[in-house]
Amino acid sequence: MEEEMQYKLSSDSKGNPLEGGKFYVLHLPPKIPANKFWSVIVYDIQTSLIIKTEQSWPSIHSNCKKLACNQDESVDIWFGHKAPAGKEYNWIQTIPGKDWYLVLRLYEPTEPCLNNTWKPGEIKEVV
Repeated sequence: MEEEMQYKLSSDSKGNPLEGGKFYVLHLPPKIPANKFWSVIVYDIQTSLIIKTEQSWPSIHSNCKKLACNQDESVDIWFGHKAPAGKEYNWIQTIPGKDWYLVLRLYEPTEPCLNNTWKPGEIKEVV
């Protein structure tokens, strides 16, 4: 069995690079196929290092105690230089002027991930 599956996302649903000064949302459909846990981490596109922001760790993961799930158990993750009202626990800070990408990791992925019947949603710009 695979120990980890990764999805790297570096553009929005229209094919545009992810910009630190814009706001985005990533929808993770219900029943995220990870036996252990999943995580989303933001990286600086120029250095491939984890982005340095005011957040101690620019990530969201399934073990976050205050993570807000939707009624159908899907998860929305928000990105931008400031948190949208009421979405603070599902938000990762970005930096205006810096392009970025994210990596979604599924630890101990299950069959829907391995056979590609489950996939993360696209990143959509929020205006």
